[in-house]
Amino acid sequence: MREIILGSAISYLIGSLPTAYIFGRLLKGIDIRDFGSGNVGATNALRVLGKGPGITVLVLDMLKGFLSVTLLADIISSRPMQISEEALRVIFGLGCICGHNWTIFLRFKGGKGIATTFGVLAGLALKISGVKLIFPLVLLTWLLVFVISRIVSLSSVISGIALPMYMAIFRQSSTLVTLSIILACFILLRHRSNLKRLFQGKEPRLSFKKP
Repeated sequence: MREIILGSAISYLIGSLPTAYIFGRLLKGIDIRDFGSGNVGATNALRVLGKGPGITVLVLDMLKGFLSVTLLADIISSRPMQISEEALRVIFGLGCICGHNWTIFLRFKGGKGIATTFGVLAGLALKISGVKLIFPLVLLTWLLVFVISRIVSLSSVISGIALPMYMAIFRQSSTLVTLSIILACFILLRHRSNLKRLFQGKEPRLSFKKP
């Protein structure tokens, strides 16, 4: 049990690393929360810092989730566990996403967790056979909605809602179905302001022009 608690704490701290905030400070000497949407995430980094830093933040945020459910879970699961390996990876993935969404380094105000969630799903797809098909389906859903709408928040919300549906359709374990429901709730919760703007027709579309 101590290993599970320790691993959960480490995964939370990994997720808590505010990459967009760090890049804003290092590259422009700014607090990214004072610009754009005020969000500490890859989309706002792209808008405020530019393509290169934005893509780098995206990759690093995904990497946080990926490493938590692969490398970290591999290390912890090498010892005798009281829970299944699948459950261990799910716990670490949730811990990492919670760290990103509510980072201890910024007074528990973090990003919206989409990139880190995709990283977690990618890691689970690598380690759990049933997720190998679900991850690309969720990613494809996000891409299709984005290509049509150019609205990141709408793509995130729809792909988040689709996740538990895909889990149920492909008859995944109760652990994975529960995870998908929690993740969908996280996504809806973190996108409350975006949903309000969407209903008002005021949600901005993503532009790739240099800020």
